[in-house]
Amino acid sequence: MFTISAFADEISPDPKVQIAVLIKCGVRHIEFRSIYQTNVLALSDDQIKEFKKFLDDEGFKLSAIGSPIGKVPIDSPFEPHLDKFKRAIELCSVFGTPNIRIFSYYPPAQTAWNNDWAPWREEVIRRMRVKAEMAAAAGVKLFHENEHKIYGDEPGRVADIMKSVNNPALRAAYDAANWVFSGYDPVKGWELTKDYTEHLHIKDWKTGGDHGVIPGTGDGRMSYSIADAVKRGYKGFATMEPHLRGGGPTGGHTGPDLFPLAVEAFRKILIDCGGQEG
Repeated sequence: MFTISAFADEISPDPKVQIAVLIKCGVRHIEFRSIYQTNVLALSDDQIKEFKKFLDDEGFKLSAIGSPIGKVPIDSPFEPHLDKFKRAIELCSVFGTPNIRIFSYYPPAQTAWNNDWAPWREEVIRRMRVKAEMAAAAGVKLFHENEHKIYGDEPGRVADIMKSVNNPALRAAYDAANWVFSGYDPVKGWELTKDYTEHLHIKDWKTGGDHGVIPGTGDGRMSYSIADAVKRGYKGFATMEPHLRGGGPTGGHTGPDLFPLAVEAFRKILIDCGGQEG
């Protein structure tokens, strides 16, 4: 069973526009990353309270807190970043979601990077383990996204994180487009990480492209992963993150005109693969 959600800030920075478009799309969940161009973890308590009331009034829930946790250099101080992680856990209670999207750190700052993670692997695993233990204690689940240029931007390293941390509070979010953008085979990415995958981000990409494409029209082999997820009895969220007009480290842009096209394209893939929306 696939529940469609959305990074609604790809539609517009204005939450009223976000919700209006999603209602027309028949989508009632949001992966909360930002409103008014302000990240979820930077919003004040009053802003959070106001947005929560707005969601409640419109009948919306969150699939996850779409946090940027882990999008800092691995040699940056851990404690200040851990404080932000604690804020993300607090917001899970506020919004009634048990899920947080996270990442696994950028290379060290101020270095000529040659993709040699060996000197930093243990620190990545340590930090991920600390957060997983905190999440487990709070009844929260973390979904690691395979983002470009982080430790887990390669399928084998995602599997390494999951095996080494070995905590059910840390699972994988699969993003086929991110594998393509990072130069990896999305089928291999799925096969190496599917046993840990409990969350899906719906984004497709053409090799060498500078923005996303309509789901199913790129090189992400989305039908392969979705069909196998159906076969495996997947029950979870499929969060739309199309990036049809571009994307970067802080998010993407699709717009209110194109977002519905991406949703309908994914629905067709899901039906063709024998999946059910719920």
